[in-house]
Amino acid sequence: MTTVGVPAGWPATEEEARAVQDELRGRVARDEPGPPPARGRVTGVDVAYDDDRDLVAAAAVVLDAATLEVVAEATAVGRVSFPYVPGLLAFREIPAVLAALDRLPCPPGLVVCDGYGLAHPRRFGLASHLGVLTGLPVIGVAKNPFTFTYDEPAPARGASAALLAGTEEVGRALRTRDGVKPVFVSVGHRVSLDNAVAHTLALTPRYRLPETTRRADALCRRALREAAQGSVPGDAQEATTRQAPTS
Repeated sequence: MTTVGVPAGWPATEEEARAVQDELRGRVARDEPGPPPARGRVTGVDVAYDDDRDLVAAAAVVLDAATLEVVAEATAVGRVSFPYVPGLLAFREIPAVLAALDRLPCPPGLVVCDGYGLAHPRRFGLASHLGVLTGLPVIGVAKNPFTFTYDEPAPARGASAALLAGTEEVGRALRTRDGVKPVFVSVGHRVSLDNAVAHTLALTPRYRLPETTRRADALCRRALREAAQGSVPGDAQEATTRQAPTS
């Protein structure tokens, strides 16, 4: 396995982390439509924690956007790089996520985070942070509305309603299955909100959550279990990668 470390200069305090958010937030590109749905590649990223062992595992799973078949996958496991602070969770997750993305054997295309982008108290959640650092188009698809409000969408798949911070639309509550609780879509970087919603629908042909989230969640949990049975020395992270065989 290849070992990678936490990025140099990574914030160590809440004040440093908020200063980084303030600096990077202005770099978010919100004037690009992003790649079209169901074309090219789309990559899901997710993380899992073992708090007892102070470990975090990240997974990146590349899917063919048209077929939703796995193209490639990679994982990274390391020590947690930042304490738990609401609104600053990206600082716990991004080093491992970056390591997993870096180990992919192919370009990721659009990246889908299990979390938030603009729908964040400081308007700079994981999806935005990751997009600015990598330059990739990124969206966030979360399981709950965080601190924001919304009117219940109509019950049919595809119905949506604005996710609001006061009168500001920070995302959409989107029904991906008939009569099932919506997911919460927000812009990360280099993708419009309408296109983020369209991608989310394309990624949910059978289940409430996108295939990207489902695959990445399962993979990072497996990587964490395997890491917990072994050891990760010091502040190093271990990374693995796999490319699906071609037919």
